Amino acid sequence: MACQKDELKHVTLFGLLDDDELELLSSLVELKKFAPRQRVYKIDDAADRSYVMLSGAVRVTTVDEDNQEVVVDEPGHGEFFGFASMIEQVRHRTNAHAIEESVCLEVNRAAIETLLLRKPMAGMDMMTALGRQFHAAQELVRRRASRNANEIIEEESTFAQRVADSVARFGGSWKFILSFASTLLLYVSANVLLLRRPWDPYPFILLNLFLSMLAAIQAPVIMMSQNRQDMKDRLRSELDYAVNRRAESEIQGLARKLNMLTDRIEDMDQALRGEQPSDAVLRIAPLPESSPH
Repeated sequence: MACQKDELKHVTLFGLLDDDELELLSSLVELKKFAPRQRVYKIDDAADRSYVMLSGAVRVTTVDEDNQEVVVDEPGHGEFFGFASMIEQVRHRTNAHAIEESVCLEVNRAAIETLLLRKPMAGMDMMTALGRQFHAAQELVRRRASRNANEIIEEESTFAQRVADSVARFGGSWKFILSFASTLLLYVSANVLLLRRPWDPYPFILLNLFLSMLAAIQAPVIMMSQNRQDMKDRLRSELDYAVNRRAESEIQGLARKLNMLTDRIEDMDQALRGEQPSDAVLRIAPLPESSPH
């Protein structure tokens, strides 16, 4: 369908063009209408043209390494999609489907070259549009990146919490047990061997005081570390829950698609049975057994 130059005025990318240039460009582009759920293009299609949203809604998606469909963009009025692949002259890396009845402006590479020759500053507008799409993709990757519970806890931890973790880690190691046993043995041996003037004679009251003070300080520090471990466990549970919800959503989507396929297969089967002539039943009926000679 031919495009009128008034339609181009609503596109931000072409807002700087004058009437003559709009007239020229309108002869190089076309208007395309897409029905709901109609595919605009798919992955690995030849990217010899791109599209600009004029009305309706289009969803651009891709497939990640887990074979999950990921929404890359939902372009608004006057925004490009499929533009980077066309400029780079590579096959499309995304799928585009019309969510509702949509009207798009189909732009090929020759039209862009003519536009840049006549209006070089329009290239800055195109770079701005590409930059927005790039930032949107970065934000998508940032939100979808798998989060490590340990890294998140470490980033949010305070100095006191890190000290508590270090104390609890050292208190639960063989290094602490051996060094503490050696210190006790040395302390007791020194007080037993120094029979004349021991600073803490048997039953080692001062040593018991030190041990009680150590236990009183060590217990809350270990509890602080255990609380942080509980926080890590809760965060892991939340991440697992998010993954489970995503898996459940994908399973439900697959189930809906299977139900739709089943319904369509049944409709086709009924249609074939309805179109089958009655004498076909006779042709496929079993033949009577021949009488023995």
